Amino acid sequence: MKRLKQMMIFAAIVEAGSISAAGEQLSLSKSVISQNLKDLEHALGVILLKRTTRKLSLTDAGNRFYLQCKEINLIASNAWEQAQTFLNEPKGRVRITAPNALMETLVTPVIAELIKRYPDLKPELINADEQLDFMEHDIDLAIRVGRSSDSSLTQKRIGSFKDVLCGMPEFAGQQLGSIPYIANVWQGKKVSHTFVKENKEVQQFSTEAQCITNSFYSCISLLKAGAGIGVVPDFYLSKFADELVAVNSELILPSNPVFAMHPYGKNQPLNVRVCTEAITEQLTKLVAQSNN
Repeated sequence: MKRLKQMMIFAAIVEAGSISAAGEQLSLSKSVISQNLKDLEHALGVILLKRTTRKLSLTDAGNRFYLQCKEINLIASNAWEQAQTFLNEPKGRVRITAPNALMETLVTPVIAELIKRYPDLKPELINADEQLDFMEHDIDLAIRVGRSSDSSLTQKRIGSFKDVLCGMPEFAGQQLGSIPYIANVWQGKKVSHTFVKENKEVQQFSTEAQCITNSFYSCISLLKAGAGIGVVPDFYLSKFADELVAVNSELILPSNPVFAMHPYGKNQPLNVRVCTEAITEQLTKLVAQSNN
């Protein structure tokens, strides 16, 4: 890095025509400029500039070296400009992971709109109910229910939703323990729910799942086929208004906080920020619609 700095200072001296003028352009003192030039010539073992009290002139070695320095400066300048284009408009790859239930209704409609708006944006979507490792899977943004224990991630709560214990209309009003339970794999075989009634009374419910699936869509299919009851996000349930209903509208489950997570700290890339903001807006809209 020190050599690159010295090369850039040397090129500035040549282009400015004097050490003093180069110092003014680079906001460095004349002594700092002179010392860097001296150190550079010493490291190279050649004289780059012939100096008199009135003017500077390139030696043959200095002229050849300057042409290389100029090329390096041009490459650095182009790299800087190209990198800054990412500040103006979201572009490039952004890999996003989310649970199946959130990906279809929350994430994909947002990404579809962003692709239309920003043709250089290249999203990659990974449906995964398990929490994938950011480094291993090269993830830029994760939308997850609940906080992560990984303290290296920047985590922002973007909203919340409620699960609804539902099934076919024929199960409405029946005793919960008498109906088979269809569980997602993250719930485990022994399922437990804490309901809060409208009068604030708390009711516990525990059962053993008769069927477990690692696919949210398989769970939905089983519920629609009348195999039993299970939980579905409130904003997703509206898609099946004629097929699935809350088995007991008085039993309300607590809110599930939704977080957006990324590994970039304060230097969040524009494409990640734009996706996060759009997903947050979509979640707010979905929850509002489900409450109407």
